[in-house]
Amino acid sequence: MNNNRIKVFLILLISFLFNPAAFSQVKLLIPMENTQTDHLKAYGIAYRHLLGNKEVDWLLNYRGGSFMFGYSAKLQEECNAKGVYYELLEGTQTAQVYAEAKDDKNNMDVVRLEKVARIAVYVPPNALPWDDAVQLVLEYAEIPYDKLWDEEVLSGKLKGYDWLHLHHEDFTGQFGKFFATYGSAPWYLNQQKINEDMAAKLG
Repeated sequence: MNNNRIKVFLILLISFLFNPAAFSQVKLLIPMENTQTDHLKAYGIAYRHLLGNKEVDWLLNYRGGSFMFGYSAKLQEECNAKGVYYELLEGTQTAQVYAEAKDDKNNMDVVRLEKVARIAVYVPPNALPWDDAVQLVLEYAEIPYDKLWDEEVLSGKLKGYDWLHLHHEDFTGQFGKFFATYGSAPWYLNQQKINEDMAAKLG
């Protein structure tokens, strides 16, 4: 038996001695490598799980950065409904996964996620949803987020968020790259007016 196998065996033995109940608990693993049928929906499931004040273990570099959940019938039903691939693991299987993920030789780690990031997108009210790939991803994954624009930023609401997405914004006051081609188009003129009105309002 080589040193690596001995180390895995000892981790399993210690896990059993100090937490024998863990070997009888079923876990739900959502792998994130090529076996996953819907990666974006999988991220959404993990996010909403955290919203319910439940913890998720993020297995960094293990099968694409998988998520390990405590099993519940509701969670399994949600995976089935969203078309997300998952695997149910018994106690010994779970311990083996954690042992592999925590082995220093594998360049992996386990991160316990306990709270969600509060997400906002900086976007004007007239922006169309297909203008921003990030909004499309969040909508598809069913991850809740708020939309902020200049008034919200200047009123200090940014401090209420952990993550803000900016869609290639130009804060220099210059016309955008579409001006030469679409400068006289109704949609561009409307966008220009909205920005100028907001600038005048905020001084």
